[in-house]
Amino acid sequence: MLFRSAIGITVPIVPGIMPVTHGPQIQKFAAMCGANIPQEMKAAIERFGDDQASVEAYGIEYATKQCAELLGNGAPGLHFYTLNKSKATRQICTDLGRPAPSQAGS
Repeated sequence: MLFRSAIGITVPIVPGIMPVTHGPQIQKFAAMCGANIPQEMKAAIERFGDDQASVEAYGIEYATKQCAELLGNGAPGLHFYTLNKSKATRQICTDLGRPAPSQAGS
């Protein structure tokens, strides 16, 4: 599927996904690059506090839903930003019924 716009873009656009695996880290990362964290996600991160396992499980569930929606709406693929923590990405691929990336270097 090609994205076609009024300004002439006719190349595939592959969405980039960075699963939330650590609350404070994602908040710092967002602040550094000027990104906004959805209110639902902010509330969950605050609610889980120092419960790292719950933050990671929430991040995987959120990203899985996001990926399914993107693929369902015609995204040609997904690019994952793992930050050397590929466990979440492997789980998302499994949850989507897709082949998980190699574990080499993870």
